[in-house]
Order: sequence, then structure tokens, then C-alpha cells
Amino acid sequence: MTLKVLGGTLKGRALEAPADGGLLRPTSARRREAVFDILRGQLGDFAGLRFLDLFAGTGAVGIEALSQGFAEATFVETDGATVRLIRRNLDRLAVTDRAKVFPEDAARLRRAERAFDVIFLDPPYGDELVDHCLTRVLAGGWLAADGIILAEVAKRSKLGPPAGLEIAREHQHGAGRLVRLLPTDQSPAR
Repeated sequence: MTLKVLGGTLKGRALEAPADGGLLRPTSARRREAVFDILRGQLGDFAGLRFLDLFAGTGAVGIEALSQGFAEATFVETDGATVRLIRRNLDRLAVTDRAKVFPEDAARLRRAERAFDVIFLDPPYGDELVDHCLTRVLAGGWLAADGIILAEVAKRSKLGPPAGLEIAREHQHGAGRLVRLLPTDQSPAR
């Protein structure tokens, strides 16, 4: 499996991915492109913004964020071999100074040290973890007051965001959909 950075300063650079794919379901190039089109439409410029990649897998989405101008990216992934894969990709692309990797379970997030402007949430399909993780994100202070969450969910998954979040828009993509969530008190201008 070949993964490449799609845009920005690292455009075209290859990312290491497991040969057999294993349990990973890397976000496709088409879906990664959609993620950043949605974010660019909402935010415009990414300079100075912080990106959190939950259930990071290969790290392709967070690395794309760094390439496209985010100031920093944090990767949360529980599997040890996958954490090492993310670190190798960050080292190879020389972006470790703007990245943090936490070998933790994204479904058990604790209190955040600082909030993030954008949170990308892509749990395994069928595990119905999105609602639980959204609750943990809010309770732990992970989302900035004017932040955005993009959750990738299976096409037929029911999503019931917790109090404090509302679904702003859903974007269909093949077997899944990208759901954009905003804090309920966020101004409509953002």
C-alpha cells in the first residue's frame, strides 16, 4: 500500500504503511483531500492552528495537516507497532519538532493540557466509539471554544453528539461520511 502526502510543503512525499494493511484502515487520498477541503472552507488559513488526530493509524491525516500549514499536530494511537510507524514517518519527513505522539487509547482521553483547533476522529467502523469519544473530548477540554471536529463514521452509523456539540454538516464519501461538528455556542460566522 502506498500513501503519499497530497498537498503543501511535503506534497508527493511517501509515507510508510503496513504492507498487508493489518487492522489499519488508512484514510484514502480522496477522503483526506475532502477533509482538508472542508477545513479550508471553514477556516481559510491553517497557520498557527493545532490539529489532533485521534485513532491516528498511519498518521497520514495529521501529517497532511502539518504539510498544509498547521503549526502542530498531535497523534493518539494505542497500538505499539502503529505508534512506531507514525514516529518513523514523522522522522523521515523531518517534522518531529511540530508533532507529538501519545501511545494512548483515544476512547479514554483524560484532561487536555491545551485545546485543539481541529480534531479529526476516525475510530474503527462498527465499534460505535464516536459518541463516547465526543463526550470525552468535551469533558477533557480538548476542543477550543471555536474549534471544529471532523468525525469519520460508517455510512449507516447513528450519531448523537453530546450536549455542547451540534452537527453542522455531513459529507457522504463511499462507505462512510465525514461529519462536521461545532460547539453549540460557536458563532455562525465561523
